[in-house]
Amino acid sequence: MPQLNLKLSAHDQQVLDSIFNPLELSGVQATDSVPAEGDLKDVEPDTEAIRASRKLELQAIELSEKGKLEEALDLFQQSLTLSQRASVLNNRAQTLRLTKRDEEALDDLNRALELANDQQARTKCHAHCQRGVLYRKLDNLDKARADFEAAAQLGSKFAREQLVEINPFAALCNQMLRQAFDQLK
Repeated sequence: MPQLNLKLSAHDQQVLDSIFNPLELSGVQATDSVPAEGDLKDVEPDTEAIRASRKLELQAIELSEKGKLEEALDLFQQSLTLSQRASVLNNRAQTLRLTKRDEEALDDLNRALELANDQQARTKCHAHCQRGVLYRKLDNLDKARADFEAAAQLGSKFAREQLVEINPFAALCNQMLRQAFDQLK
């Protein structure tokens, strides 16, 4: 394939930069100053109720993975009865989405984000990603973008990728590149 020596105008370069670095436009910091998602942890008090709630939550996740969604939802509810925890709501939202109960899932995600504090960065990140995906499915790109920006700020690579996908400049760039390649033919 021949190498292209295209001289880009300052405007074209700015458009390309905004496509490949959409976080700069939104005010989200560059990835160098953002923690890696794998480093995020949830810190909760070590009480009997929380340990029992966590155990039920893990069992519910296993049931969801096996496709036993109604049984999983029952265990999530038992877990929440023991302790109102953001991670339980986030995980239950995922199971609710699998049962096509998007409005209930959205309610759980909203509540999870209300409950998640700075000590629950992992759950907060995942809830923002999941809610962003749900908003995107519901064609609410402004709310999706806001959630993906929040998750990206917490370190989510997935959220950064979603921001690139919903970036309005991406379509413009694709069109410009298509025209440039057509002209080379």
